[in-house]
Amino acid sequence: MTISRNESTADRVVRLAVAVAVFAVALTGVVAAPWTYVLGAIAVVLAFTAITGFCAIYALFGLSTRATR
Repeated sequence: MTISRNESTADRVVRLAVAVAVFAVALTGVVAAPWTYVLGAIAVVLAFTAITGFCAIYALFGLSTRATR
């Protein structure tokens, strides 16, 4: 399996925006203590996939939102 970008620019922007929002919710203490760690982990994963442009779940199912040339 090769690791190549499989996310479109729009997909990456949405993921990064959601990561920031989820991280903000985790930091503000809106949710109870155990959930802050879960939300923090989700935010990190979303931010990492947005930055790299690669989603392992997309690759597992053979999906891609990136346009082919």
